[in-house]
Amino acid sequence: MVAGALVLATALLVPAAAQAAPGRQPSPLPSVPIIEEEKSGDGVRAQEYWLDDYGFREAWKESTGKGVKVAVIDTGVDAGHPDLEGNVVKGSDASGGGSPDGWEGLGAEPEHGTLVASMIAAHGHSDPKVTAAPGSEPGKPAGMIGVAPEAQILPISLWIGTENPGGVSVEDQVPQAVRTAVDSGADVINLSVGSSKTSWPESWDAAFEYAQEKDVVLVASAGNRGSGVTQVGAPSTIPGVISVGGVDRQRVQSEESSAQGISIAVAAPSEDLIGAMPGDGYGLWSGTSASAPLVSGLVALMRERHPDDSAAQIVQRLITTAQDRGAAGRDPQYGYGVIDPVAALDQDVDVDSVTENPLGSVEKWASIHRRAVPSEEARQAEETPEPTPEHEEGESIAAVAPPEPAAPETSLPRLLPIALIGAFGLWVGVLAVGAVVKIRRAARLAHDSE
Repeated sequence: MVAGALVLATALLVPAAAQAAPGRQPSPLPSVPIIEEEKSGDGVRAQEYWLDDYGFREAWKESTGKGVKVAVIDTGVDAGHPDLEGNVVKGSDASGGGSPDGWEGLGAEPEHGTLVASMIAAHGHSDPKVTAAPGSEPGKPAGMIGVAPEAQILPISLWIGTENPGGVSVEDQVPQAVRTAVDSGADVINLSVGSSKTSWPESWDAAFEYAQEKDVVLVASAGNRGSGVTQVGAPSTIPGVISVGGVDRQRVQSEESSAQGISIAVAAPSEDLIGAMPGDGYGLWSGTSASAPLVSGLVALMRERHPDDSAAQIVQRLITTAQDRGAAGRDPQYGYGVIDPVAALDQDVDVDSVTENPLGSVEKWASIHRRAVPSEEARQAEETPEPTPEHEEGESIAAVAPPEPAAPETSLPRLLPIALIGAFGLWVGVLAVGAVVKIRRAARLAHDSE
């Protein structure tokens, strides 16, 4: 086990009053230029470049995520935000220190969960000064809209980055949250959290295996070099989890807002993004914390569009239809490629023969690496009448070390200091959960015409 903590590493720009608050220190400014905001009622949506660039608006003709429940295991979600109201069901708290419905922001970055949820299922809000073109898109014309605007968000709150008054360790919060999400009917689980270590506590095996047995799709962020993470860490390294890397506006792997490793499955936008903040505001941010919910939202669209598909078949569709980038085939930078929402929904993919998750299985991995079940080699050794020199009778066979993600091909400088790193004395390593995440608390955009 390695000392460290599961964290959300986030750079913030907050109002002066908040900066002066006792016990809270201002964080470093983002190193990527902030997008200039438009002073119009739909200025927020105008900045959601991925809606058109990636074909989400086109995808809405087939699916909007209706009837699909996405669990957001994060720092809590503000269910009262005007762009989320009605799309966030009562969830739960895994920390022991938050509200029982998961609607309270917790820890060092209480806004993080609301940002994540809005990328998935924000529906906008009404504004008498803003009208949308007839039939242009679902939801309401002003404010933020997520990629699956009719999906449900199930918030399960964690306490990360500061001392948890509830007393539950991060190591225990995560598996509890995963199990609760499954038992609460989640079809998709989003984990915009992670660590700098490829390994995870053995106590997590059963929870992730439980989710896979119950046909739930798991999505996690890969981490960010700008927060000091050069290779993918857990839970993105857990077999069967869709690990999401990040790309810039040109669909090139982001040098700052992504990591790399053999577990990456697909890549999605991770730079110059906007999301809803608690209250009625918005924030500009970057990082795979934001990339993961874009993929979770796409999976929600797929689960509505292909209701008879198993989780394994949905994963097969996602990776098969991804647009290959970098080295041919799967690679440590882009995985199988950059997401293609329209193809993921409509392309003819043979999934009839798919019976197992193409990204692996926690159960099978654990049977080898945790020694929970004797390996075939061990069984044969026990059945051999005369023990071989290598394996004397009663002698255990050394467990195989977990696979390590490929090391970076080049050494990249740390571009942004880690912000708000917690110290929980647990093994989980330090991470960049999504973000280089550059968040600016933006006051709600004025809807007055200039």
